[in-house]
Parts: sequence; C-alpha cells; structure tokens
Amino acid sequence: MFGGLPVRGSIADARAAGFTDCVQPDWDSLRCRRHKVVFQGAGPYEAAVDLVGHDGGGGFDQLILWHGQDQYAVYKITDVLDRQGWKNCSTGDGERGDQIVYSHAGVPVRMSMDLSYWGKRRLRVLPASNTRERRC
Repeated sequence: MFGGLPVRGSIADARAAGFTDCVQPDWDSLRCRRHKVVFQGAGPYEAAVDLVGHDGGGGFDQLILWHGQDQYAVYKITDVLDRQGWKNCSTGDGERGDQIVYSHAGVPVRMSMDLSYWGKRRLRVLPASNTRERRC
C-alpha cells in the first residue's frame, strides 16, 4: 500500500481495496476501477489498477489516478510531492507523451504525470517492479 492505495499485489488485493469494477481492455491485461478516491489529501479522483494477464494473475503493473472533468486536478498531488521533497524530472522535449517523473529515496514507487496528453491527464503510481516505463 502507498498513500492508502494498493500498488503491488494480486487481483484479490485489488478487490479487497475496493477496485471491483473490472474490464479486460485487451487479451493480456485487466483494469479494475474504484471511484471517489482521495490520495495524498486530494481528490476525489477516479482510480484504476492495471494488472498483467487476462485474468489479472500476473499482478499489478500500475495504479492510475485522474479526474473526470478537471485536467489540472492531479497537480494537487504533485504539489504535495514537491512539499515532501520528492525529486522530479521531465522526459522528452515537449512532444506528445512527455511525463514528469517523481521519485524519492527509500520509497519503492515512482510517480509519473502526463505533461502532454490526449483525453484525461493522469498520474500513475508505478511500483519498482514496473521497468517498462520511462525513467529520467
């Protein structure tokens, strides 16, 4: 758990934490959602955990937070991270897909927020086991 939300575990852990609205967006993943989530004292947000495997059997890949109407709402979370001394850097050079990545020594997760985006701006909480996502 990080900030009261699961960031590692199984489909059973996701469901126990209230992530029960599950869909299979493609053959090799499962997304389970929870509504009205408060994180780092901000919210409410929509939240989802992405799990590896069509049945979620591969465990967590990432936790995603977003707001349905306010594209800037997730900045409330990054403001808290800044006050707590998290380091950040930006990926890319202003093109589509750029992220601001937050990390903190001794914390087993990093956070990545969309800078350029299509649709909903999201903040992702990535466990250390997720090595596919960009770092900087």
